Amino acid sequence: QVQLVESGGALVQTGDSLRLSCTASGSIFSFKSMGWYRHIPGKQRELVAAITNGGDIHYADSVKGRFAISRDNVKNTVNLQMNSLKPEDTATYYCAAMPLDSIRYDVWGQGTQVTVSS
Repeated sequence: QVQLVESGGALVQTGDSLRLSCTASGSIFSFKSMGWYRHIPGKQRELVAAITNGGDIHYADSVKGRFAISRDNVKNTVNLQMNSLKPEDTATYYCAAMPLDSIRYDVWGQGTQVTVSS
């Protein structure tokens, strides 16, 4: 099974930028969609951004205009560029993949922590 590994989480200040990367151990063409979720303890997991094989992109309203998702099909990576970070963006960010034969994000990375100080 393809494994996902996130990187790039850090402690930053309000207004800073950060780039998260998700590297797959195999081809990301085996997934119809790649997404970034975030989880804040005590709250529901939120889909922050997603990008399909066809290039369709979805963003949560809370990050529109600030975050940008992209994929590199050669390097098998999915990146999340996060700009104008706010304290409410503090969370553990997870990379997730939806297999071609599924309607759910069934493959998950281990998560990377993003902390935005005020």
